[in-house]
Amino acid sequence: MKYKKPVVAVLKTSPEGVIEDYHKLLSMLEYKKRLFNGADTLIKINLSWSLFFPACSTPPWQLEGVIKALIDDGLPREKIIPCENRTVVTNVIKGCKENKWFPIFRKYKVKFVPLTDVEWVRYEPKGEILALDKIFPDGHRIPKFFIGKNVIHLPTIKTHGHTTMTGAMKDAFGGLITERRHHCHKMIHEVLVDLLQIQKEIHPEILAVMDGTVCGDGAGPRTMIPKIKGYILASFDQVAIDAVSAKMMGYDPMKIRFIKLAHDKGLGCGDVDQIEIVGEDISNVNFRFRTYRSPVIFGDQLFRKGLFRFVEPILFHTGLFNLCIFGSAFYHDYLWYPLIGKKRIKKFLETEWGKLWLRYEK
Repeated sequence: MKYKKPVVAVLKTSPEGVIEDYHKLLSMLEYKKRLFNGADTLIKINLSWSLFFPACSTPPWQLEGVIKALIDDGLPREKIIPCENRTVVTNVIKGCKENKWFPIFRKYKVKFVPLTDVEWVRYEPKGEILALDKIFPDGHRIPKFFIGKNVIHLPTIKTHGHTTMTGAMKDAFGGLITERRHHCHKMIHEVLVDLLQIQKEIHPEILAVMDGTVCGDGAGPRTMIPKIKGYILASFDQVAIDAVSAKMMGYDPMKIRFIKLAHDKGLGCGDVDQIEIVGEDISNVNFRFRTYRSPVIFGDQLFRKGLFRFVEPILFHTGLFNLCIFGSAFYHDYLWYPLIGKKRIKKFLETEWGKLWLRYEK
């Protein structure tokens, strides 16, 4: 089949059929024609929290569905490379355990690569850069082994206090910037556009496969309210899939700054009217999500670009930043998670998707 517009495939799925539906979703894009090009393929997993919380990070069925489809369609296992990075407040190995990814790597015999273990090299983008040169005046570094490989992003549909919503473009944030990527929050929209520019220079193909089976509403990307929606999406256009998911969430995509910037630069299509949506009819879909800011994100914005921005050089660029790391970890892991998060997890585990989660080995 031939499409005249950027294409986003959308399917409604269920816990019983989600693995097969991921294969069907990819087939709707005839993805083999583009992805099976002889290059290795990175699976960029989305880790937003070392602890498990619904919709926060890549769920195991999303990871399994994509890897199984690739192998079933003939891509050699050694060409499939799952990877993810850490941040100053996340631990990638703990995240793999808590989110039940390691058993999937073993089941399908693919090797996980922590980006903490690879060589990072300075990269000079060929296209126009909006922010990275200002944030990293001494040069921006990326994983050397990313260059020349395809990449598949595995984001979830959720809100984000810094960017309204987060998806395919934001998933690159964890792969192409070192663990101290918090410095990018001041110009986060421009940074996401810069990263897409870099991706288009270093990857032969970029595919996003987005999970919206369980979505996150509210104060994302961690302290959210899980909402069961049962959708999965895929596209080779990172801007288009973010625009479609934003519309499904109830936002105007072209009013979200990083989508509009990327659209205007010609890096993808953010205008839903110019996107061909295949599969489900989502013309009347509106999750009515609302983005809120957690106290941690509110404080980050207050001190980086708000009323108290004059203290940013001292607070974020000296040893005092360790206090910020401690504050974030304490609030998320030791205050919100046990007092609020576990109640929401318990409620989620009573749903059909929660029962599917429980069936996965930890």
